[in-house]
Amino acid sequence: MKFTRITIDPNVFGGKPCIRGMRFPVSRLLGLLASHETEETILKAYPYLEAEDIHEALQYAAFK
Repeated sequence: MKFTRITIDPNVFGGKPCIRGMRFPVSRLLGLLASHETEETILKAYPYLEAEDIHEALQYAAFK
């Protein structure tokens, strides 16, 4: 499966999977969701994220 919004770069955040090359790890986004944060509250708190980022992070977690 190909992920267009999840990037892994050894020079960014220690090579951990991040959202679109930003220093925002997928694990942090998944942690917010696991803590019962809603998509709306996440997008409000992190305006540089997009709904598609959240959806792809969930797909990535299910794939792994």
